[in-house]
Amino acid sequence: MKEQMGNERESELIIGRNPVMEALKAGRDIDTLYVAKGERTGSVGKIVSMCRDANIIVKDTDMKKLDFMCGNQNHQGVIARVAAHSYASVDDIFKRAEEKGEKPFIIICDEIEDPHNLGAIIRTANLAGAHGVIIPKRRAVGLTATVVKASAGAINYTPVVKVTNIVKTMEELKERGLWFVCADMGGETMYKLNLTGPIGLVIGNEGEGVSRLVKENCDFVASIPMSGDIDSLNASVAMGVLAYEIVRQRMN
Repeated sequence: MKEQMGNERESELIIGRNPVMEALKAGRDIDTLYVAKGERTGSVGKIVSMCRDANIIVKDTDMKKLDFMCGNQNHQGVIARVAAHSYASVDDIFKRAEEKGEKPFIIICDEIEDPHNLGAIIRTANLAGAHGVIIPKRRAVGLTATVVKASAGAINYTPVVKVTNIVKTMEELKERGLWFVCADMGGETMYKLNLTGPIGLVIGNEGEGVSRLVKENCDFVASIPMSGDIDSLNASVAMGVLAYEIVRQRMN
């Protein structure tokens, strides 16, 4: 996934050892810690240790890239990228479903990399009545400013949870009564599937689709009927089509 720099990205950065240390102590939602390659002495080592204890991604980074990221400010070999919006918990999603008196409906994003796609998914999730969105910590975009903007305000109403392992999270959600359906061209036509009840809708990576292990843990594999000259939909569009098939079945 390409890093997006510039003014928007700079607004999400915490620069320097002490500011990063204080952000960690305060419990800020940090997506990634960038550390100068080979630098682990003194306070940097402590910062790295705190991030690993908190399951925060740590990336060894060239000094030139660190300089570029912060516009040549004095970063002291440490830059943290913070989320542009707070993350929620899985319990928050279930609480939202309970408050509405509805069976849980969750969107699971399997390595979505494009911030515009994630923002659109959150927006559609809200409009379709989904109770929350789950994203992975690695190999995927987090809650950047672009994601927040693309959600068109939906981020303020739809909980987004970041988890370490999607498959493990799915297994835990199955114990809480959820069934899972993923989108894949090789699946059964979505209209033939029973998509009512507590459900998790899995949307895969823009290029590779749903990963093998995630697909194996799904109860259904759904295909979207297509008759055009190309063979795939944008990830957020595919999510919208399947989400509203779930809505249609729930209404009936």
